[in-house]
Amino acid sequence: MALARTRAVSLLGVDGALVDVEAAITSGVPGLHLVGLPDTALNEARSRVRAAILNSGEQWPNRHVTVSLFPASMPKRGSGFDLAIAVALLGAEDAFPADACAGTVMVGELGLDGRVRPVAGVLPAVLAAADAGAETVVVPKANLAEASLVPGVRIIGVRSLRALVARLRDQPLPEEMEDDPAEENATPSRFNGLAARSRARRGDLDLADVRGQADARKVLEVSAAGGHHLLLTGPPGCGKTMLAERLPTLLPELDHDSALEVTAIHSVAGGLPTGQPLITHPPFCAPHHTASRAALVGGGSNRLIQPGAVSLAHRGVLFLDESPEFAAGVLDALRQPLEEGEVVIARSGATARFPARFTLLLAANRCPCAAAKTRDCKCPPTMRERYLGRLSGPLLDRIDLKSELKEVTRAELRYDLQLAESSATVAERVLVARDRARRRLADLPWHTNADVPGRELRRRFAPPHRALAALDGPLADGRLSARGLDRVVRVAWTLADLTGKDAPTEMEVDEAFGLWQGR
Repeated sequence: MALARTRAVSLLGVDGALVDVEAAITSGVPGLHLVGLPDTALNEARSRVRAAILNSGEQWPNRHVTVSLFPASMPKRGSGFDLAIAVALLGAEDAFPADACAGTVMVGELGLDGRVRPVAGVLPAVLAAADAGAETVVVPKANLAEASLVPGVRIIGVRSLRALVARLRDQPLPEEMEDDPAEENATPSRFNGLAARSRARRGDLDLADVRGQADARKVLEVSAAGGHHLLLTGPPGCGKTMLAERLPTLLPELDHDSALEVTAIHSVAGGLPTGQPLITHPPFCAPHHTASRAALVGGGSNRLIQPGAVSLAHRGVLFLDESPEFAAGVLDALRQPLEEGEVVIARSGATARFPARFTLLLAANRCPCAAAKTRDCKCPPTMRERYLGRLSGPLLDRIDLKSELKEVTRAELRYDLQLAESSATVAERVLVARDRARRRLADLPWHTNADVPGRELRRRFAPPHRALAALDGPLADGRLSARGLDRVVRVAWTLADLTGKDAPTEMEVDEAFGLWQGR
C-alpha cells in the first residue's frame, strides 16, 4: 500500500484548525473515496483533482484511492482542500518523495486545467497554520501578498499544480501558463464592488464640507476620540448622513494587530481590496434599511457561514441611515455585539464566532413624513413618538451620545467653508486624546474608553465621588440606568482626554450626561 500525507486548514468563521490529508492507494475498485465529513463542495473535489492531475501531465492511479481528512469528526467545508488532496495523491503515487510534502500546509482550489485558483480566507488560514507551528504554507499566487502578512512562516505562491510538483521534485520550474485575469483580484465576492466604491468615495470626504452644525461636529469628535456609539436625529438635509460618512476621516490608522483582525474578516468574506492585502484604515459599512438580520449580524448555512455588516465594520464604523426603517428584529440583533464585541452564529453542525467591535452610528428623521422644515410637518406628536419608538429603549440605552440637529440657517449656508475645521485638524485632536487613553490602558486589553467593561470602569477608573454627585438625582428618579451610568462615565473620560485632564471633573460628567440624554 502506497501512503502519503500533507496538511490543509479547515476554517469556521475566522478560526482555523489544521487538517491532516492522507492518501492511500490500495487494490480494489478504481476510484477516489473521500472520508472525514466533507461537504458538497469538497466532495466535488474528486472531479476537479482528477482533471487537474491529468492536465498537468501526471498519471492518475488506476486503483482504489482513499483520501482521509483528520480529525475525522470535524466537518470540512469548501474547495480550499483541492491542492492538498492532489499533492497527497501524487505523493502516494510516487510522483515525488512522500516526505517532500509531509509537513507543508497547502491551501488552494484547482481548475480543471491545473491552475491554482485563489480562495477566500487565506489570511486566517495562514494565521491558524502559524499558531499550530507550521513552517511552510503553499497558497495560490493571487493570494501571496495576503498570506505574506503573517510573520515567521515561509510562504510559497504557485500558479499551477505543474509548478508545485516541479518544486517538490527539485526540478526547474516549467514555463507558467498565461496569467489568469481572475488572479488580478482577490477572491471574487459580492462585497468587492461595494467596498471599492465606499473606499473611493470616502477618500474625497472632509468634515469641512459640512455647513454649520457646530454641536454635531463636537459630538462627532467625541465619538471618534472614545469610540462611542452615536445617534443623530433631525430633519432631512440637515447634514446627518454627511457627518456620518466623515466619521472615518477622524479615526487614526489601525495598529498592526487590529489591521490583521480586520483583514482576516474581509478575507473570509472575499472582500479584500485589489492591490491592498492589508486593511489599515478603519472600515465603514452602511447597509440599506431593507437589510435582513443575517445580512447585518452574519449567517448562512452549515456549508458556509459568512460575516455580516457588524463584523465587516469591526474596528470601524457601522452606519444605519434611516434607522427607524430597519425591522425591529434586525435592530434588536445588535444588542449582543454591542455588549460583547463579537457575534456567535450557531447552526446544527457548527458554531462560528466573528469579532464585531465597532462604533455604531444611527441616523433618524424626527417623523415619518420627513418634512424638511418643522413648520411643514403635519404629523401629530403621537405619530412622532411612535416613529422614533421603533428604536427600542434597550438599544438606545446602549448609545453613548445623542444629538438632535437643527435646520441649517441661511447664514450657515453662506458661511465660508474655508474657515471650517477640516478632518485633518480634528483628527489631530482625536489622536492626542486616544494616545492619552492608550497610555492609561497600556497594560489592559482595551483600545478605547468605550471598550472598558463596566466592572473595570467602577474598579479602576471611577471618577472622584464629588464629580459624580450630580448624577444621584437622575439615578434616583430613573432617568439614568446602571448601564447608562457606565456610559456617562466613559464619555466623561473621553471629554477629559480631549481637554488634557488626568481625570473627569464635575464639568465633564455633567457634559457627558447631557450628551447621553441628547440635550
